[in-house]
Amino acid sequence: MQFQAQSNNEIASVYIKRANESLNNLDFSFAKEHFEKAMKYLDTINTSDVARLGTFIYFELKQYEEAKKYASYYFSLAKNKKSEEYTEMLTLSVDITEFLEKIAIEKKRQEEERIRQEKEYKRIDSLRLLWMTKSDMLSIKVDSIYQFNANNVAIYKKNDFFGLMNDLGKVLVEADEYEDIVSFDGYFIFKNKENEPTKLFCYNSKTSKGFLIPSISDFNTLATNYGKVMLPRGNGRLVTYPNNAKEPFVFDLNEQKTVKFLQVEEVLKSLKKSNFIDKYNNDGEVKIDKEWYLFGGHLGGGIHPIYSQEGYDLEGFLCSIDGRFLKKDSHFDFVGFFYNNSAQAVKGSQVFWINQNGTVLNETIDEDVDYQGKTKLTKLSNKNYQLLRDELIILGDEKLEKMEDFIKKSSEN
Repeated sequence: MQFQAQSNNEIASVYIKRANESLNNLDFSFAKEHFEKAMKYLDTINTSDVARLGTFIYFELKQYEEAKKYASYYFSLAKNKKSEEYTEMLTLSVDITEFLEKIAIEKKRQEEERIRQEKEYKRIDSLRLLWMTKSDMLSIKVDSIYQFNANNVAIYKKNDFFGLMNDLGKVLVEADEYEDIVSFDGYFIFKNKENEPTKLFCYNSKTSKGFLIPSISDFNTLATNYGKVMLPRGNGRLVTYPNNAKEPFVFDLNEQKTVKFLQVEEVLKSLKKSNFIDKYNNDGEVKIDKEWYLFGGHLGGGIHPIYSQEGYDLEGFLCSIDGRFLKKDSHFDFVGFFYNNSAQAVKGSQVFWINQNGTVLNETIDEDVDYQGKTKLTKLSNKNYQLLRDELIILGDEKLEKMEDFIKKSSEN
């Protein structure tokens, strides 16, 4: 046992010597490596020289906690407190303590900064969550929104129904009943069915008023649906072709009343005089090209619907400007009201615009198609919509800044 102890001390002394040499050569990493090997062979620090060596090595490596530990060993082992070495170690110990204090202060500062940043991150995350919640509340959850017109209203669709809203997101007509819609020149005609509707609702975006169009049975007791519904025109006239009827349903959307053509006899007399019809009688029947038909009123512009003498078949349209007879089989299925030098005409699924004698024109411009407002429509990734105005999300009277501006504003308050 004695031999083993002496061998360990001797081995340790070799590493202590190497550690001193490396320290003197300013090779502090090697000095530490040799010193730590020496410590494996020593049970305790039993001399002030070894403690002093450890203090200097760890001090130079800026491992101040270890340096402080070995300085404590030194002061407990040093015999001569008046020696120059002791004074040197005392000065070094003070330096170590000051460095440790600075490190402690910096660690405290870093921890406080970490806590501050963590709180800031949480605050910003909370504001982001609040903004997203508000943003969602200002989102419009519908399937689609169409373009706003010149009167600041737009069609929207939800769950296969059509509705109407203004450019602040206020719903003007709920999308819960009407499966189809036709619109033109600022008028919106909502239909409870795409084909052969039995209920029509009109919204006049020029006056911001809506109303139910009278039941078709009020116009004709035999009619059960409005049939083909044509585009409303800028003068407020709407034309539909009800079933079981021998004339179109012409309605004045401005006056909210049915338009009855009262000058039948005068027109028939004029048509006969111009040789555009062969004959007519007091029952409103007219003879054209040796065939008898029923005169069906007036669609404006001298365009007159012509029906079969028997039954309720629409046969075509007689143009009083030149006597041209636009037969349904070879020309158009339906013609709308003539206004602003044009009338809508439909053949199957095709839509045309015609003049007073049925000549096809270029596309007619919707009077109220151009939106001049400030609202911009945007579709979100979740397929909802938002309205933007002056860089703000809006919905009714509610407004919300962009997320960055919202967080900045909240931080300043």
